[in-house]
Amino acid sequence: MKASKPSSAPTAIQALPSVVAWLGYGGLLPFVALAAATLLAPEQRMLCSQALIAYGAVILGFVGALHWGIAMVAPQMPAAQRVSHYLWSVVPALLAWPTTLLPVAVGALVLIGGFAAHLVQDLRMVRSTPMPRWYLPLRLQLTGTACICLGIGAWAAGR
Repeated sequence: MKASKPSSAPTAIQALPSVVAWLGYGGLLPFVALAAATLLAPEQRMLCSQALIAYGAVILGFVGALHWGIAMVAPQMPAAQRVSHYLWSVVPALLAWPTTLLPVAVGALVLIGGFAAHLVQDLRMVRSTPMPRWYLPLRLQLTGTACICLGIGAWAAGR
């Protein structure tokens, strides 16, 4: 019996690993809890809205780093594309940090724009870089939920 050669490509993992699911969806809990709190606890609305912006800024910086990591470990990636990923990877953090100093509604909208821009970069990346099949659907779900929560926070802060 001939042993099959194991695939070293990132696409070898077809199902979403449970640890990734727990961490990814678990990372949405502060978004959901803080967005809900902005609606359900009016006396704490400003504090919860500011906490939502701070958490969104941290997470946007984190997702930017994904492109840095991918650029480091994708041997087939052309040098110019690698440089592009390294450059992009710092943009979300640079965009996110000032949102903590802006009015909540403005900060939330900037973060939503940052998450949307990062999703566009992810869409570009998956066209040219082997990624697990679960990556893009997970990113869409996480980004969509984060943006909805930030939108709720922006709306609540304006009330």
